Amino acid sequence: MHPTSIDLAEDVRGKSMVLLQKSLADAINLALQTKQAHWNVKGPQFIALHELFDSIADIVNDQVDTIAERITAFGGTAEGTLEAVVGRTQMKAYPIDISSGRDHVKALSQALAHFGKTARENVDKADELGDTGTADLFTGISREIDKQLWFVEAHVQADK
Repeated sequence: MHPTSIDLAEDVRGKSMVLLQKSLADAINLALQTKQAHWNVKGPQFIALHELFDSIADIVNDQVDTIAERITAFGGTAEGTLEAVVGRTQMKAYPIDISSGRDHVKALSQALAHFGKTARENVDKADELGDTGTADLFTGISREIDKQLWFVEAHVQADK
């Protein structure tokens, strides 16, 4: 770890960085999955979904940056390479053989829901460590991902 004057104990920062590195991998994966949907969606809702997916990708990329910067602020190295992401991500693989808006809504909804759930779990874990700043970071991520999930799921909720 690089030296820092942050007043959290080194072991707390280390444990928080483990949570953050896993979340960084999932966030990068989610950003890529969202772009996959953005590039390949087809059907009557094309333009609405195409633009929505692009907007979500921008939001997730901002979260990627926030997570990575927290790691480096703690004296760590943000590991965002393809190899690091593949080795750490807990996200399910995104189907690359789909094209309909409905299929992309379903797949992206599952990915967003997983990421939001993990963020909420990390709030509790960071709190247990006494790292309220990281808990707050995950709270913000959870709140925003839940909102984006709502936007995506709204495209199929009226069908029920």
